[in-house]
Amino acid sequence: MPNNRKINSTAACISFMMEGCEMKKVRSNSRMYNRFFLLDPDMRFLRWEPSKKDSEKAKLEIKSIREVRVGKKTPVLRSNGLSDQFPEECAFSIIYGENYESLDLVASTADIVNTWVMGLRYLVSYGKHTPDVVGANQTSLRTLWISSLFEIADIEKNGHIPLSRSIQLIKGLNPGMKASTVELKFKELQKASDKYGSNITCDVFGEAYCELCTRPEVFFLLVQFSSNKEYLDLKDLMIFMEVEQGMEEVNEITALEIINKYEPSKEGREKGYLTIDGFTRYLLSSDCYIFDPHHKVVCQDMTRPLSHYYINSAHNACHLEDHYWGTSDISGYIQALKMGCRSIELVVWDGPDNEPLIYLGVSVVSQVAFRSVISVIDKYAFEASEYPLILCLVVHCSVRQQRFMAQCLKKILGDKLYLNPACPDEIYLPSPEQLKGKILIKGKKLPSDNSDSEGDVTDEDEGMEIARRLGHDGREHLNGAGHRKLRLCRELSDQVTLCQSTKFKDFENSKRNQKYWQICSFNEVTASRFANEYPEEFVKYNKRFLSRIYPSSMRIDSSNMNPQDFWKCGCQIVAMNYQTPGLMMDLNTGWFRQNGNCGYVLRPSIMREEVSYFSANAKDSLPGVSAQLLHLKIISGQNLPKPKGSGAKGDVVEPYLYVEIHGIPADCAEHRTKTVTQNGDNPIFDDSFEFHINLPELAILRFVVLDDDFIGDEFIAQYTIPFECLQTGFRHVPLQSLTGEFLQNTTLFVHIAITNRRGGGKAHKRGLSVRKGKKVREYTSTKTTGIKAIDEVFRTATPSLREATDLRENVQNALVSFKELCGLTSTANMKQCILTVSAWLLNSESPLNVTLNLRSQYPLLEAHGPVPDLLKKVLTSYEVVGVHIFIKPTFVNDILCMFFAGCSFSFQKSSRIPITMKM
Repeated sequence: MPNNRKINSTAACISFMMEGCEMKKVRSNSRMYNRFFLLDPDMRFLRWEPSKKDSEKAKLEIKSIREVRVGKKTPVLRSNGLSDQFPEECAFSIIYGENYESLDLVASTADIVNTWVMGLRYLVSYGKHTPDVVGANQTSLRTLWISSLFEIADIEKNGHIPLSRSIQLIKGLNPGMKASTVELKFKELQKASDKYGSNITCDVFGEAYCELCTRPEVFFLLVQFSSNKEYLDLKDLMIFMEVEQGMEEVNEITALEIINKYEPSKEGREKGYLTIDGFTRYLLSSDCYIFDPHHKVVCQDMTRPLSHYYINSAHNACHLEDHYWGTSDISGYIQALKMGCRSIELVVWDGPDNEPLIYLGVSVVSQVAFRSVISVIDKYAFEASEYPLILCLVVHCSVRQQRFMAQCLKKILGDKLYLNPACPDEIYLPSPEQLKGKILIKGKKLPSDNSDSEGDVTDEDEGMEIARRLGHDGREHLNGAGHRKLRLCRELSDQVTLCQSTKFKDFENSKRNQKYWQICSFNEVTASRFANEYPEEFVKYNKRFLSRIYPSSMRIDSSNMNPQDFWKCGCQIVAMNYQTPGLMMDLNTGWFRQNGNCGYVLRPSIMREEVSYFSANAKDSLPGVSAQLLHLKIISGQNLPKPKGSGAKGDVVEPYLYVEIHGIPADCAEHRTKTVTQNGDNPIFDDSFEFHINLPELAILRFVVLDDDFIGDEFIAQYTIPFECLQTGFRHVPLQSLTGEFLQNTTLFVHIAITNRRGGGKAHKRGLSVRKGKKVREYTSTKTTGIKAIDEVFRTATPSLREATDLRENVQNALVSFKELCGLTSTANMKQCILTVSAWLLNSESPLNVTLNLRSQYPLLEAHGPVPDLLKKVLTSYEVVGVHIFIKPTFVNDILCMFFAGCSFSFQKSSRIPITMKM
């Protein structure tokens, strides 16, 4: 199909079919032949040439067509010899005649397939009407709506409106579209009709709107789910929501709500139709965003110990630039707290007039008063989240100014300050739920046996690194072990309760001696070494204790470490430099977007359970964790801007995408789309990828859009989302700038399918293993524990587990076979299958006698007299399904209701119900 060909209506589809195109005709012997297919001018026959048959035989009468199927939905197209030679979206089948024969075709592109499918379905439904119906019937809903908009804009009632008003009207209907693009389209249409001027007629306006505002990928999606129309009715919309969007408990009320909310035409709302404009609005709405709305509020268990959560943490929130020369500002704390940060570091030094200061650089402008920072924290601490906030104090003050700090904390924070002493009888920290609205102080604490008003404590490694960087070596305070000593006052020490800073020695010592209320801080270099050399021990340590990871002192430019390197070890507090945008901060922001952005994310169960084995460097599947396959299709982009600060040639971008998975080492992967060189601000990518995810609870998906035609900055936009927050089906991805602001009307259109989740057009596989490429049936196995009694119990359960696996797989295989014979995808439900069979019975031109037998434990369908071979196979396949499934009592009623919904006749309550239908 030529690139400039606009297919955005049924009339355009019919026109294209009349011109004809070359496609491959597939025979039952798995051979393919190139043929030229076209529609007769009278729209009664579909013809192909060349053919060995007589020209009068190389044709198919439109009225004999029973069904048009998209994809590989017939045995011929599913045959092993052909299945891998062409993509699913390039195939379609025409089912015709009383014996339900199939004409199987393969086109060069999915657009050609959708054009033929749309046109044929329309002709099948409306072929009995006169040909002029094609141009006016189903387009009337859209035409009437556009005309009504034009009439409102035609204030003077002259039959035309000014060009400027026309441009603004289309821009208002399609936010994000450039005015220059709209103006150019109007001039093109005026030139084509030799009607120049500054005024736009209704016909030109309607044509311009349809060409500019009809997204081909959305139009063809509507074609796939519409039975035979240019709109979705209630049944079509319900199937789309169930099969693709993965919605549960969909009914007509749900579908009507969507139509009333998004359908722009009054006539469409009254009739219960969703036209292409309403469908586009629906797909662009928050209802179809990629982010699961369930995670927009707190949805995780918040009653676990504090150590069982990842905690959103800022390193130096006061800094606006780098650590060394950058300026400090209170606004940094405000921004961090509004973003859901729950752990903030405060590096405090002596200041003039007994006023402690917070700073990390040598510049005078990088100093902020401690009292001002605490006042800001008091105001914004719980604005974004009600769960506990941890203040990490790194104290370099004199005892006098420490007392001022303690008084300041107590006076300003008041009851928010958590002062309850730790309970020695407990073994875990309290939960975020128990600590709601409280501020915890992390810092050094005087020994319990020290009753003096002040005493010496050992400075943390982080404090020593900061002191060295700023020239405060403090060598005179070093003890024999080379650790810096600090003088600490009792008032400040008493405010440290559940987060007492302590020095880490080794994992064995921590296991024996560390208290649950003690917290260790690790330099990222040290933490990386532990993650690589002792991954299992690090994970076990973090099950019980909080650990804080802070950036290396070498990061004077305020660059960020990769938080995933430490999250995979269970480290809860990974301190980030919020002022530095980029990949690492994208991962942090995206990760904590889940669970209502409350700053706390429950760690994977395999990292929390007392008895579980997990290595941070796992390279394969994990015991007890169900791996998943992510099928991702990047369809298109909308309103992509030029890279900020780019010196790209002209105004056009040439975008491409990187799709990245971040997680444990076994899951990390990335794929790149092709570069789109034409229509770059609204590109069509149409690239598909697959990712194998071993630990879904810790995986993050990141989209990053870049420009191939750039000089300087190539970054366009990005979006980062936790794997567990993905919604399946057709979704729009809202894109963000480098600094995290959402770009207005800038999105990606994608399709997502995930194994073990509803929707997305993929089979709902419930297997114990989803390892890619394995054909042999896998059974659950158990590992020996070394305890004889336990091992013996599990050994006796193995046959039952194998039997259960066989039963499940047999049911799945039988259902898939039944769905395929019905011409449906493996994601279709039983309701859709039964409705399809009932439609065949209703639309048959010859009498068909089928009986519903209720004597068995499942409702058996029995044919009496001659029936087409395909229907016979369908009935046999349905019987196989019943053999494997234990039917619930309500299932019989469900089957009956499905049949009777499409069949109008009365029946007597008996054990055998005749379903005889005549047209």
